[in-house]
Amino acid sequence: MSRPFDDVDQLCVNTVRTLSLDAVEKAKSGHPGLPLGAAPMAHVIWTRHLRYNPADPAWPGRDRFVLSGGHGCMLLYSLLHLTGYDLPLEELKRFRQWGSRTPGHPEYGHTPGVEVTTGPLGQGTANAIGMAIAAKHLEAVYGPDAGFRVYAIVTDGDLMEGISSEASSLAGHLGLDNLVFLYDDNHVTIDGNTEIAFTEDRDARYQAYGWHTSVVSDGNDMAAIEAAVDDALAETGRPSLISVKTIIGFGSRDAGTSRAHSDARGAEQQAETKRALGFDPDQFFVIPEAALARYREALETGARLQREWDERVAVHPQRAELERIFSGTGPDSLDISSFAPGDGPMATRAASGKVIAEIAAQVPELVGGSADLTPSNNTKPPDWTDFQPGSHEGRYLRFGVREHGMGGIVNGLVVSRLRAYGGTFFNFLDYMKPAVRLSALMNIPAIWIYTHDSVGLGEDGPTHQPVEQLATLRATPNVTVFRPADANETTVGWRVAMERRNPTALCLTRQALPVLDASALPVSDAARGGYVLEGDEDPDVILIATGSEVHTIQEARGLLAAEGVTSRVVSLPSWELFDEQSQAYRDEVLPPAVEARVCVEAGASLGWDRFAGPRGAIVAIDRFGASAPGQTVLDHLGFTPRHVADEAARVLSLIREGGITQ
Repeated sequence: MSRPFDDVDQLCVNTVRTLSLDAVEKAKSGHPGLPLGAAPMAHVIWTRHLRYNPADPAWPGRDRFVLSGGHGCMLLYSLLHLTGYDLPLEELKRFRQWGSRTPGHPEYGHTPGVEVTTGPLGQGTANAIGMAIAAKHLEAVYGPDAGFRVYAIVTDGDLMEGISSEASSLAGHLGLDNLVFLYDDNHVTIDGNTEIAFTEDRDARYQAYGWHTSVVSDGNDMAAIEAAVDDALAETGRPSLISVKTIIGFGSRDAGTSRAHSDARGAEQQAETKRALGFDPDQFFVIPEAALARYREALETGARLQREWDERVAVHPQRAELERIFSGTGPDSLDISSFAPGDGPMATRAASGKVIAEIAAQVPELVGGSADLTPSNNTKPPDWTDFQPGSHEGRYLRFGVREHGMGGIVNGLVVSRLRAYGGTFFNFLDYMKPAVRLSALMNIPAIWIYTHDSVGLGEDGPTHQPVEQLATLRATPNVTVFRPADANETTVGWRVAMERRNPTALCLTRQALPVLDASALPVSDAARGGYVLEGDEDPDVILIATGSEVHTIQEARGLLAAEGVTSRVVSLPSWELFDEQSQAYRDEVLPPAVEARVCVEAGASLGWDRFAGPRGAIVAIDRFGASAPGQTVLDHLGFTPRHVADEAARVLSLIREGGITQ
């Protein structure tokens, strides 16, 4: 039995509340409502259940805590400081200020102890589920010391968002009994009481998902919260949702109303609330010695737990592999076969599937899946088994038709030190963009596989044909976009994805493409983002393309040669990688003196002017596609060797005449 809750526990809770309140007031912005209401449940988790060591936030044996309602982050920052993480009180006083370690929503890699970047509501629910999947998988393969439990505080807003429905449905199916959601059930959102828009039976909904549910009727009753968590942890085969009936803004004048949700409430209300919580309204950022001592017990407890864990792992039969996984470092090198021209024609999605199988044999922590498009995305190695209830050692994830949930889950897998990928049609990036954006904000090595990458997919028509998606990804900081021209460039793209520590998006064709002769052409230079595939040393015109259109410009080069025009073919699979090269290399590939250029890509023209220059031409798509066989669509939209050659001749003629082409 754990010790009874006493006056010191209540003092601890009120210390978290007042620290949060003072930080919001000092910043003149923030969200005090959640910390004031949810502090008791957070205190119970952090002092009675969570395994962690504040002196080593990255200890692999720790449990994970996710604050999905990231707007209430002062709750988390207060706990991190109080329990002894490297987050000085001065940083709490700098809440939401430039350069502080206490930003307005939690940020992974920025604040010690923050497990994942949350903010957009619902993302944390899927991240926590991804973490729980990772823990179950690691435990099934390597034993109990490789696993962990996951606790998340979720809000009304989180549960309204569609991503939580997608991910929670899958979590129930998978039987993730190492996962506990504490639902901050205060029935209040920014617009008012949830009765205006959210009247479903949340507990019944989660029961239907296959979750164990329970209710704590008083969010200040710490003993009842502890008992509910204990019951949840005793569950087998089901994740748990505990609905804790809290009062948003507890202790304040606006408690229980939407006014308590956000914004500094002013000095008068700050004083009222602190007085109601037993604190001197004229003193700020006060931490009573008894409260600090109680929270700092986590340092001694955490050190002991980690020491015991280290001793067990030291004699683990797979110690070296575990340590490599926990460190986040991959194998020293990857042995991936190349493709020969005789292997083609081959869709790059098919080549990707073959490469995944080779990498999987060398990287045991690689896991992944598809949003119900496995045969189309080619994402399942033939010898992999599914991750399913009772088979958590499986490496293949059946996400179902849940692109957004898949994105958030993959992020949770990756921050748990697995190498993870998720696949779908490129057009459905739109369904998962928020999660992809957060992978970029966290700068984690998530791998996004997008097949059917252009109007070349054909008959499914414009609803399924991506046009603006390449521009969307390229506009997202930290994402490496790689659109390979053939099977061998696909191999290079996968090697890049496995070696880099930021997100990579592989954009792959449905249609079959010729295989470039890697023994005669410098295809390995695709790792530099752009390279001269073939052509003349001093060309009249440069032809530049990505993906399937590289073969179009190759054929256009032949037409130009027959007309006495010299040209160079440049494959540019990754703008981001090309930008990382030296100016000398970029000028070598795209000599500034050669102004006659034609850029070709079956996507939006946005951004291509940087390569076309002021006197070049762009063959792209600034409209939606059409339903017809793929080659027919491409032909009608101008993606033919003849049209490209004609554009090159036009550009060259205008330049020689002293005109401007664009």
